[in-house]
Amino acid sequence: MSSPMKRPYLTTLSLTPENQETPIHFINGTVDDQLFFRRNHFSYPPISNLNYWLPIKGFVLSPQWVSLRDLMKMPSKTVKAVLECAGDKRRYFEPKVFGEQWGKGAISQGYWKGVPLRVLLEQAGIREGAKEVVVEGHDFGKRTDTDSIHSFTRSIPIDKALHQDTIVAYEYNGRPLTFKHGFPLRLIVPQWYAMASVKWIRQIRVIESSFEGPFQTVDYVYYPNKENTEGAFPVTTMNVNSTIQKPLDMAVLDTGKHKIEGIAWTGGGYITKVEISTNNGENWSETKFSSDTENGYGWVKWVYQWLAAKKGEYTILAKATDSTNRVQPDTPFWNRKGYGYNAIEKIKVKIE
Repeated sequence: MSSPMKRPYLTTLSLTPENQETPIHFINGTVDDQLFFRRNHFSYPPISNLNYWLPIKGFVLSPQWVSLRDLMKMPSKTVKAVLECAGDKRRYFEPKVFGEQWGKGAISQGYWKGVPLRVLLEQAGIREGAKEVVVEGHDFGKRTDTDSIHSFTRSIPIDKALHQDTIVAYEYNGRPLTFKHGFPLRLIVPQWYAMASVKWIRQIRVIESSFEGPFQTVDYVYYPNKENTEGAFPVTTMNVNSTIQKPLDMAVLDTGKHKIEGIAWTGGGYITKVEISTNNGENWSETKFSSDTENGYGWVKWVYQWLAAKKGEYTILAKATDSTNRVQPDTPFWNRKGYGYNAIEKIKVKIE
């Protein structure tokens, strides 16, 4: 009798709204739709693809209403990209910060297919002096800091909107977007934290000023000061980062050879090296990459062969460097809302 197939599951943080982590320690390549992390600010929106039209308006020469059918006939491209929640690894900040206590699984990657946003904007005709492109989602609700109802709406600078790989996606890993991940259309902004990749697009609007919505100027801002907004700046590009997938933290292992393996990613350039220390940083060795380092905007898989000859407790560290010479720091940049954690990866194991 054959044993049943074993598969990992999402880790639940909250149900209303639904926030679930990818089982990142058990992922080898792209993440299938069912295991892709789920990050929501509100309940899922009531939406249907029946008679779905995408308005593109604002500071343009010729406002457009594009049907889903017509959009899917336009020139498309496929982009392999990591999406990482800005709050990924939030639970590891010290002192602790409030918010969803994400572990290491608020990150996934896959192949996104869609129409470059610039195609849609050029069709509408961007007026001279345009500054930002505002993308509004169909999801909405009440925030805890106001009595008003807000939709999830974000903006990106005009140059980022016109980047060839910023796309309005309708497929993921060769299949139509599922409802929980933005069906029928979502924005994909490679190299930026995932809050920029707005789901369930309701409308796209070009503006000549700076967008001031609460998900732009209140949330997704680094506040380095506990008490005020001094030194605050917006969350945008992903930090260089890594995660040890195996062995698991606090694992008990036998003496002998063990694979230390994991992933590394960045929002700037590409990963150039990942170093490992098995003695809490006293010595470092380079790992070997088991995937292409210049693979679009995806993560890199790496592996290191470790001979654990002696019994004892070991602290294992991983440190990634990217092509812009950004290196994971010893300590994270603490900020009041807990964004962008990227301190050197650390686990402990016991050899018996």
